[in-house]
This record gives sequence, structure tokens and C-alpha cells, in this order.
Amino acid sequence: MHKRIDAHQHFWKFDPVRDSWIDESMQKIQKDFLPEDLLPLLTENKFSGCVAIQASQSEEETNFLLDLAVKNDFIKGVVGWVNLLDKNTADRLAFFSTQKKLKGFRHVVQGESDDFMLRTDFRNGIRELKPFNYTYDILVFHRQLPAAIDLVNRFPDQAFVLDHIAKPDIKSGAIQSWKEGIKELAKAENVMCKISGMVTEADWNTWKAADLKPYLDVIFENFSKENLMFGSDWPVCNLAANYAMVVKTLENYISQLSAEEQQQIWCKNANTFYRLDS
Repeated sequence: MHKRIDAHQHFWKFDPVRDSWIDESMQKIQKDFLPEDLLPLLTENKFSGCVAIQASQSEEETNFLLDLAVKNDFIKGVVGWVNLLDKNTADRLAFFSTQKKLKGFRHVVQGESDDFMLRTDFRNGIRELKPFNYTYDILVFHRQLPAAIDLVNRFPDQAFVLDHIAKPDIKSGAIQSWKEGIKELAKAENVMCKISGMVTEADWNTWKAADLKPYLDVIFENFSKENLMFGSDWPVCNLAANYAMVVKTLENYISQLSAEEQQQIWCKNANTFYRLDS
């Protein structure tokens, strides 16, 4: 069995003010989650490394994750945060460009207005990423897909990846408008998709693999095997499933694919997209 890469997980030292999105319904994750908590889970599930993704909007967060990555070899890459709305974005990117494990950036657009990605200042920030070969993670709710589609088409040379399959409403079973958005987004050759964050969009307590299948079907019908990668979304996934359950769900779904295709999804695509040394 080849080693795998978890292309989407988070670390934090829980701060109730900064991490106010972790509300009372999420008590399971109202605590610290650090590399020593993740490493046993990676090992048990045959992962050789991971990509740590920002969870709060500050350069302190970026520095925190980079510090963990320097100290822990299994953290192969970091997706951090800079203020893409700032006129000095290019200067901040230049400042961070000496950090070899910093692979790209993300903004929590799901918390912004639906037209946030149409803003001129945001797009000016996105334009600055390519000269540094930085990737951009698109974190949106499904209703924000139209703006995401416009963004990726406007920047055809920028490498994008869609996080959490754009958070469809799996719990209610609604699928149609999300499906249409995914179909359109997947036409763009500069977009990859993370198979991540699905269990927490389902019913946390009663979900089963069959609830996820229609959404996985749409993803696999529209994105090629070269454009898909696995992410656990640990520790957020703990709200609905343990790490092994998240892995097993995808293992079962892709078990009919060739060994080469499975390897692309588990490892190769993440290595290529994020330029990981693994």
C-alpha cells in the first residue's frame, strides 16, 4: 500500500473568542488539537503526511502553522492566510516566500457575503498569488458557487482547489442547484476538488454512507481522477465521525477504481497541486 496524504486538516489551541465559530453545539472540538493528536491517526490509517489549513483569519495563524510544520516533518505543507484585500498583499507574499512549506492561502469566504469573491480588492489579491506559485483554497457554501465559477474563469492561470465539495446540504438531501454549480465549476481546468468535509454537512448523528453517495457521484461524474484529493477535515470531522470512518467511507466508494486512480486521489494529486516533498 502506497502512503497517503491528508490534504485538509487543522490545528489550533482553542480560544473561545477567536474561535467563536466553534459554538456550544460543537463541544467535542472546543479544545486544543495539535500535531501529537493527529500523528497516531495518520499512522493507523496509512498516511505519511498532511497539509495543515488555516482556520482563523490572521497572519499569526499562518506563523503558528508554519512553526508546527518546521517542527513536525509529517506536516508536508501549510495553507495560510494573508489579507488579500490589502494593497500590500504582494509585500506580504514576498515576506512569506522564504517559507518552503507554505504552499498557498485561503480566506473563509463562507463567512462573507455571497458576492465577496467578485470584489475588486479581493481579485487584486488573488492576482498576486501566481507570481509566487501559491495555490488558493476556495471555501464556500453551495449558494456561493456562482461567484466561485466567475473567479476561476477570470484567473485561468491560477491554481484553485474547492474545499469540502462546496458544502452541499446533505442533511436535507437538496442537490440540484449545487449539482449544476459543480458541473460548471469542474469545466475549469485550473480547479481541483477536495473530497472533504462531507460528514459534517450530513446529519451528525444519523448519517450513513448512502447519504453521501449521490454527492460523491456528482463529484466523480464531473471532476477527473487527476483533479480529486482526499481531506479528512480533522478535527472538525469529529462532530460527526472519527478519522477512520471518514477514510473508510472514501475507501469503500473508490474501491472499484484502478490502483493507479486510487493512488492519484489518496496521494499523487495532492503532491502535485501543493508541490509537496513527500
